[in-house]
Amino acid sequence: MRTKMKWSPGPGAKVLGVALTDDDGWVVSAAGPAFGICPDCGRRTRNRHGWSNRSLQDLPVQGKTVTVKLRLSRWRCAHQKCERQTFTDRLPTIASPYARRTRRVSKIVGLLGHSAGGRPGERLMRRLGMPVSDDTILRQLKRDAALVSCDATCRSATTRSCGS
Repeated sequence: MRTKMKWSPGPGAKVLGVALTDDDGWVVSAAGPAFGICPDCGRRTRNRHGWSNRSLQDLPVQGKTVTVKLRLSRWRCAHQKCERQTFTDRLPTIASPYARRTRRVSKIVGLLGHSAGGRPGERLMRRLGMPVSDDTILRQLKRDAALVSCDATCRSATTRSCGS
């Protein structure tokens, strides 16, 4: 049965193919956008400089692991006066730079780590089809706590200066 539904790991990514691997997992091949926008000058370019590949863990399908193989482009800025000569596609809605998991999986890791802890969270994540180590869960908790404490100190410093 064919459907016309277009699934994508996020905006800006186009799915090229889906395959079932030998170790009972799914691999989704996807590519970034067909053009780049310079983060400094904001101009659009189609001058491709090269490619880079990212491998991201995504939410499981029927208990089987899903890996998104994302092919991102490296672009040349077309504006001659721009200081940035080359730049890479960034897809912040899908994953953070240098991340190994999509944002959806990272949120689940943080929630389970906060409620269950390291080793119990690791066992539960494996049963759910998202294998993550206990150390990774604890690192995610520390990242989340650092973001919350940074926001809290900024707010308290602002209210003190306003109240004085």
